[in-house]
Amino acid sequence: VQLVESGGGLVQPGGSLRLSCDVSGFSFDDYAIAWFRQAPEKEREGIAVISSSDSTTEYADSVKGRFTISFDDTKTTVHLQLNSPKPEDTAVYYCSAYYADLLRLDPTDYGLWGQGTQVTVSP
Repeated sequence: VQLVESGGGLVQPGGSLRLSCDVSGFSFDDYAIAWFRQAPEKEREGIAVISSSDSTTEYADSVKGRFTISFDDTKTTVHLQLNSPKPEDTAVYYCSAYYADLLRLDPTDYGLWGQGTQVTVSP
């Protein structure tokens, strides 16, 4: 299984940014893909997850209503749309895969990580 994040960069508060997670080598019929983030000196935080079977989603309270997770048509890429980001959203963003169709946001449930993509929210 390979996970490759992209799309990070510098964004102004109130702007928008779209992150992508390319997933390959995943052979389970039903699974979940989640986005996490980790700011300096803070623990990794699960922020959004989507199920492969029906695209059901779940979000952390810290991003609910601002961020949107979605699959592309082929379900090989998962996007995270960041709308109205705040400086406190600055972090390295990671994606990961869970082998069952369960909406989990606890990073200890996940064992495979990409290299991450840096998002910096600043004027």
